[in-house]
Amino acid sequence: MNSVISGMKNHLLPFCLVAAVFLSSACAVNPVTGKKQILLITEAQEIAMGATADAQIIAEYGLYENKILQGFITQKGKEMAAISHRPDLKYEFKIVDSEVLNAFAVPGGYVYFTRGIMAHFNNEAEFAGVLGHEIGHITARHSVSQLSKAILGQVGLLGSMILVPQLTEFAEPLTQGLSLLFLKFGRDAERQSDELGVEYSTRIGYEAKEMAGFFKTLERQRSGTEGAELPDFMSTHPNPGDRNVAVSKLSVEWKKKLNLIDPKVNRDSYLRKIEGLIYGEDPKQGFLENDIFYHPELKFQFPIPKGWNYQNTPQKVQFAPKDGKALMIMSLASGNSLQEAADHLVKKNNLRVIESKQITVNGLNAIAMTANVKADTRQQLSTTRTLSYLIQFNTNIYLLIGASSVNDFNHYADYFLLSMSNFRELKDTAKLNKQADRIRIKTVKQTGTLKQALISYNMPENKLEELSLLNGMQPADTVLAGSLIKILGK
Repeated sequence: MNSVISGMKNHLLPFCLVAAVFLSSACAVNPVTGKKQILLITEAQEIAMGATADAQIIAEYGLYENKILQGFITQKGKEMAAISHRPDLKYEFKIVDSEVLNAFAVPGGYVYFTRGIMAHFNNEAEFAGVLGHEIGHITARHSVSQLSKAILGQVGLLGSMILVPQLTEFAEPLTQGLSLLFLKFGRDAERQSDELGVEYSTRIGYEAKEMAGFFKTLERQRSGTEGAELPDFMSTHPNPGDRNVAVSKLSVEWKKKLNLIDPKVNRDSYLRKIEGLIYGEDPKQGFLENDIFYHPELKFQFPIPKGWNYQNTPQKVQFAPKDGKALMIMSLASGNSLQEAADHLVKKNNLRVIESKQITVNGLNAIAMTANVKADTRQQLSTTRTLSYLIQFNTNIYLLIGASSVNDFNHYADYFLLSMSNFRELKDTAKLNKQADRIRIKTVKQTGTLKQALISYNMPENKLEELSLLNGMQPADTVLAGSLIKILGK
């Protein structure tokens, strides 16, 4: 959660645009292949959809403010877009404030890199290859094609929202507004984007085979992202098979075609750009430690049930048991008073209140409310029950809401209460002053292994494997005196 949030907003993608395409269909020429394909979404609708998605992505995940890196990706993005198959789109390139390794694009020309993936690039050429890959998804209209197929198969976004269990009502960003981020492309689309990534990065002068090496880094990294706020690159970009071999072969062909004799890699210049980049979770946005969520800027804390998955974004904190039978969300509530916030919650979530009472939570004024989600016309009885605590703290009203099926509610109520009744002011100085890890660029003192170089900078033994991956190397790889490496510092 971010301290600058003044209230929750209901951000939804313009599904009316998706619905509207049922009224007409058209054959369009694919800009990349030159072949006709059935697309139920026009370019104007695609651009409008992307613009609305962009606003929601920024609100939900937040941007990483770094003028040097932002200037770099904008410059390279515009340079590459100009030689792409859709140069007339108004492209935008942004860095999302997430530690997860991912890059993604939404229709209409919007491309995003997480700070996590920026930390793991080790030269400009790796970045350029992935940039070309993402622009390729846009130029080949892969998202639009996926949505059109979903509509034709009658399993489109609108339909799926009606059919999913009611618990998904409380996980809006993952099931509605941000659905575009979770579209998985098929192997053919991934292969085509790899090809375009090679072509586009070579056309602006980079060594495209570096992209193949970065894919190896991504494959090594595939762990530890369960419950993260964004999926990792490999889960949203399925490996089309023999990716590294194909990319390396294509890079040779494109260099020959363009007579590119001395392609750019630019390792040192890239590493210097990411000096000071936040690595991993940023404590000031809230962090989880020993099953307690701390927020230093907003100065509160509360426990979460042991073993539950957890997600933290600027808009909300979500956590759930691994069986998926319950969900808890903590966010800022809308309203100028506790009662106004409670009334808004009831109306927004279509609740039928069973019990509501004023209480105190560790000295803070609060309202506790148990309610059922009202049954719709297809149901005679409600299937979902909620427990909500609205807590006044400083100038904000915080909402903690737990939801489960009516049948499971008694089992999960104690877990909900564990978090809600233990919400309190954060006073621990160590937690209030916790600092983020940052990328620090150091010069190798003498030729030896990467492991030796890392140890020379006092990196702990239990971090050596992680730091080797961060450097795109193995611990036993040789590093030369005078070369640059990444370490972690404050």
